[in-house]
Amino acid sequence: MAESELVETITREVMRRLSAEPKRVFTPAEIAPYIDHTLLKPEATDGQLAKLCEEAVAYGFFSVCVNSGRVACCARALQGSAVKVASVVGFPLGAMSARAKNLEARHAIEDGAREIDMVMNIGAAKSGDWKLVESDIRSVSRACAGNVALKVILETALLSDEEKILACQVAKNAGADFVKTSTGFSTHGANVHDVALMRRTVGPRLGVKASGGIRSFEDAVAMIEAGATRLGTSAGVKIVTGGASEAAY
Repeated sequence: MAESELVETITREVMRRLSAEPKRVFTPAEIAPYIDHTLLKPEATDGQLAKLCEEAVAYGFFSVCVNSGRVACCARALQGSAVKVASVVGFPLGAMSARAKNLEARHAIEDGAREIDMVMNIGAAKSGDWKLVESDIRSVSRACAGNVALKVILETALLSDEEKILACQVAKNAGADFVKTSTGFSTHGANVHDVALMRRTVGPRLGVKASGGIRSFEDAVAMIEAGATRLGTSAGVKIVTGGASEAAY
């Protein structure tokens, strides 16, 4: 089957499933465990990171997601809690060497990261060099060694639907535990179409993380209904309380 036909088939099946399945009614408390409470701004202060960790514990978020150099302080702050620390790797461009990503992941894990959100080699994907994309992901998968969850950020805003499908397939083959839509630093973040396409492509066993631009309870529910099993956002408190929040990652 040609790639264009595959995209059309998957999209048609996704839309059929979404229209046919009954809508589940979520409460804010049920949304909280989906959330990776995120702070990736370069100017983030120690105080802001401490607040991030406090909020994650208070509201029952799954994890905090931070830059690799901030993992150790968050791990100390969260010691004894159920909240995990996730670290981004190769962020936000994905253009670093595979060895650099492997080393960054190893250091983050040594500092206490229990999940790694790596940016794939987007330039290689756009060039059609899927062998390089796969070897890049495998290098980080080896660092995770089966003990740390690996999420692969596709940066869907920069990919065609055909490339999104191939990226999902390659990530799955390379040992990823999740595929993830976005860094939140590109032209747009997650949307329902991309989440549903990714879910249909990877099947039920891999996770799908929607990230970027998820600012409301309604946004969160829409992503979960489309197939997301994790949400990356800086607006987690707003989502579960209906209160004010900073602009969402």
